[in-house]
Amino acid sequence: MDHERIIHVLNCLTRESDEKHGITIADIQRYLRDNANLDGVSAVTVRRDIDRLTRAGHDIQKTAGAHNTALYSLRDRGFTFNEIRFLVDSVSINKFLKPTQKQRLIKKFESMCSEQQIRQLVSRISLDSSASPSLDLLGNLEKIHLLIAGHKRINFSYGKFDTKKQVNYYDKRREMLPVRVICFNERFYLRCWGEQTGEFRTYRVDRMKDITDGGVSKAKPPKENKYEGFVADIFPPERFETVSFRVRRYLLDEMLEQLGETASPRDDFDDPTCAVVRARCGINRQFYLWVMRYGDGVEILAPADVRAGMTEMLSGLMDVYSK
Repeated sequence: MDHERIIHVLNCLTRESDEKHGITIADIQRYLRDNANLDGVSAVTVRRDIDRLTRAGHDIQKTAGAHNTALYSLRDRGFTFNEIRFLVDSVSINKFLKPTQKQRLIKKFESMCSEQQIRQLVSRISLDSSASPSLDLLGNLEKIHLLIAGHKRINFSYGKFDTKKQVNYYDKRREMLPVRVICFNERFYLRCWGEQTGEFRTYRVDRMKDITDGGVSKAKPPKENKYEGFVADIFPPERFETVSFRVRRYLLDEMLEQLGETASPRDDFDDPTCAVVRARCGINRQFYLWVMRYGDGVEILAPADVRAGMTEMLSGLMDVYSK
């Protein structure tokens, strides 16, 4: 009975108190009576249970209330409320979780909050997207992490959309060793290493299904080279170059955020409406497509071969639209 009662006391402190709101011994007695059918628990017993919880490591603070009344509150819940709020918002905007999965996860976070804090969680960030989750992302990630931990190969089916907006899956055995999961542009990717080819391959986790254990591997994949600058896509670039851009002032803030720590801006001495930004960039087709999204707001100045690559891309685009 003692163990059952002390759990209910902890639940009461969790649900009814927080860093800004304390509860009295009488509040705890009412909670025990109304929620646990424990009537007649004395104030001395409740104080003793609070002492035991404190000795067990729970951060229960005692403060003075009105009319010399003692107030008790559970402070340390593992996460601060702002941290829980951030996690709940992150779950809310995840485009790959089904509504039932989101509700289940959010309920778990709510169990760590007081009733007053739960009411503050009602207002959540909404996701402006028409995309719907196609697979159990959490289930896929769980299987993948288990295979990585066990240094095991992975077999799976991989899907792509057809013209009927249906995902077609290809059941092909893949002698791949999963290496790591990467989050890039709000999507999860799995980096694998082929034992036979010696090459790294990348797959979207939400396009994988029927993930199975391919057996323990004794092979050791080589270390991947760390990216030395900005990359526009999850797939490795062909090479890295230090690129100079002429950037319209209204785009400068966004460009500096996109290009990251390697970006070095200065004033454009020839055009006060622009700035010149130098940054280390990974060069491939996706890089040129990334530059094109900014239209005439961004111009590649150097090096000459990267500028020529952009010219070639634009010439190809003109050929398509001039027919």
